Amino acid sequence: MSSFTVRPARTSDVRGILAMLDPYVQRRILLGKDIVVLYESVQQFVVAEADGELIGCGALHVMWEDLGEVRTLIVVDHWVHRGVGRAIVERLEADATELGLSRLFCLTFEVDFFRARGFAPIGEHIVDPDVYSQLLRSPDEGIAEFLDLAHVKPNTLGNTRMIKHL
Repeated sequence: MSSFTVRPARTSDVRGILAMLDPYVQRRILLGKDIVVLYESVQQFVVAEADGELIGCGALHVMWEDLGEVRTLIVVDHWVHRGVGRAIVERLEADATELGLSRLFCLTFEVDFFRARGFAPIGEHIVDPDVYSQLLRSPDEGIAEFLDLAHVKPNTLGNTRMIKHL
């Protein structure tokens, strides 16, 4: 197999991102996203590409002044353990730093992968109470997952909440 590149996603990549996402949604590993939501958030995504084929993706979602989330990290099966996931996360971390973020959150089953990249499991109180009260106003499911709110628990069972200080 050839090498790959990681680049910002384009609108023409959205259907490919959806195709990579669908098997994980079916297995209840990742939350599903409507195609319109993917188009609305395409600027948050980077994709990995080899020979014109999408082989992975990931998104950086800003949650607060200093806090972002790594979302929708996917590597197609035949490219797993070839550095694609690592390269995507490194690109998202660089983007986060450029935006002025100092912490990255993820909700994942892949604890070892993220631990190897400097993430650590987190407890309950990782933002101060006034920030917490502001985050509660967000309709975003990822923020609800970050805050560990009860209404998202059925969809997040078995996942680990992790954070990395950049």
